[in-house]
Amino acid sequence: MRRLMLLAGWGSVALGCGGGFRPGRYASPQELFAVSQTMYRRGNCRDAELGFRRVTTQLPVRDSLAVRARFLMAECQFAQSMFLEAARQFRRVADEAPNHHLAPRALLRSGDSQLQLWKRAELDPTYGEAARVTYQEVMARYPRSEVSSRAGVKLAGLGERFAEKDYKNGLYYFRFRAYLSAILYFKAVVTDHGATPYAGLALIKLVESYDRLGFEEEERETCENLRRFYPTTDRLDDVCPESAMP
Repeated sequence: MRRLMLLAGWGSVALGCGGGFRPGRYASPQELFAVSQTMYRRGNCRDAELGFRRVTTQLPVRDSLAVRARFLMAECQFAQSMFLEAARQFRRVADEAPNHHLAPRALLRSGDSQLQLWKRAELDPTYGEAARVTYQEVMARYPRSEVSSRAGVKLAGLGERFAEKDYKNGLYYFRFRAYLSAILYFKAVVTDHGATPYAGLALIKLVESYDRLGFEEEERETCENLRRFYPTTDRLDDVCPESAMP
């Protein structure tokens, strides 16, 4: 009896962990969806994705069950760090079934997937730009949806990532004494992302860049802006001592 119980337990573990799951064995897409959803809830996204994928091939694109299956398939891909494919599948949900209740969430999750592909702020921001456009689309297409406000919050956070990118690029040129190039990036931080924490830091580096170049008037004006708009910025008193102010 003990041996039979162990074998039965092993069989259930194998099904839940990919050790024998065969989507083709189920008689209907409804049955396959139910099994796949159970595996998804248990954290077995590898097998669940296979099941959901098969469901999407067995039903019309706009069938409600097919839409749900594609959405959960994309969630499984996201969980497995398959962000590019997840972005595409979430996008398909939003575009192929725009009136389905999952469409707004799917479009938001497409943006989330794109953002995951932008690993470091100073690197190529192509996917970050794509995420920004997608979040803006969420707000435009579904302005009354709950996810619209969530997209706005994500856009604000994304703005800080872009500020970080320009700031770090400016630091790169500053370290190599290419001050004119550094100034362009530091100015972009202040102009485009003035509400982020990087704005004050960029102004500090602008003052230092102007100082290296001997641009006294620009240095003085930047210090005035720092004290007026960003008075709590670190190193402000060191870089712009009040005794040096007119």
